[in-house]
Amino acid sequence: MAENAAKQSTAMTALTTFGPLILIAVIFYFLLIRPQKKKDNEAKAMRENIQIGDEIMTIGGIVGLVVRKTEDTVVIETGGDKSKLRIKMWAIQENITLTEKANAAKAAQQAERMEMLRQKKENKKK
Repeated sequence: MAENAAKQSTAMTALTTFGPLILIAVIFYFLLIRPQKKKDNEAKAMRENIQIGDEIMTIGGIVGLVVRKTEDTVVIETGGDKSKLRIKMWAIQENITLTEKANAAKAAQQAERMEMLRQKKENKKK
């Protein structure tokens, strides 16, 4: 009987010792690792969907239009003299064309909501 109590005590001690460590690992995963993986997947999808004619910005801040695309590089045209630069896909930070389209769609949706609210207020006044 004393042995059973000792075994249960040892199991509880192990649980109380490793329980917080496991909890910290789970919290660490959900707060740090998972969001970073999601961000990496979004960036990868953005880079894969770049089309000729898109305006992009590199991680160095260079902005230009895509004139040619290969599997792992793009050629962009930038500046007043139409300089061409070949850059690696991983160096693309933002697809400005897609960002502007998304912002315009968001603004249109917000304007539509505001119009609906305005109409509801007018209907209530009547």
